[in-house]
Amino acid sequence: MDNNNGQNGYNNQNNGQGYDPQTFGQQQYNPYGNQQYNQNGSQQFNQYNGQYNGYNQYSNQANYQSYNGNNNFGGIQRREIVTCILLSIVTCGIYGIYWMIKINDEVNYLAGEPMATTGGMVVVLIIVTCGIYGIYWMYKMGERCDRIKGDINGNSNILYLVLQLFGLGIVAYCLIQDTINKAVS
Repeated sequence: MDNNNGQNGYNNQNNGQGYDPQTFGQQQYNPYGNQQYNQNGSQQFNQYNGQYNGYNQYSNQANYQSYNGNNNFGGIQRREIVTCILLSIVTCGIYGIYWMIKINDEVNYLAGEPMATTGGMVVVLIIVTCGIYGIYWMYKMGERCDRIKGDINGNSNILYLVLQLFGLGIVAYCLIQDTINKAVS
């Protein structure tokens, strides 16, 4: 039984396993509704095409607000820096880990890098590398914070790196939180 529907060049015999040699190559098989295959057989994703057009598309607050439309910023809320420091001390650093996860995810969101390393993965990588990844992470947070502020020639990455190397990572957390607070206010 040949059920060639004429749309994709394949017949539906044997659950799509067979093909019609006369129309093969004219149009490629499309197993998923949201993908297209070009003549070379490579995938083109229409659903996400152009959604994140480079990292700098939403780099400053004005562009980000126009992207979001209502200043909601994905549920990001201001945090009081003094409260975060006190909670980190009172909970013997447990809140500090939570705070680091939150500022990582919020900075990634505000900098327009939704596919960057998540906060939970940062914690795992810091543990696995015995703290070495934390130095790299702090450097990358500085770059992203400069991008959020719209400061192309900023040196926050160097500042955060030096603070981390001298054991003053909590000061860098405060500076990162200040950048987030200013971006969402």
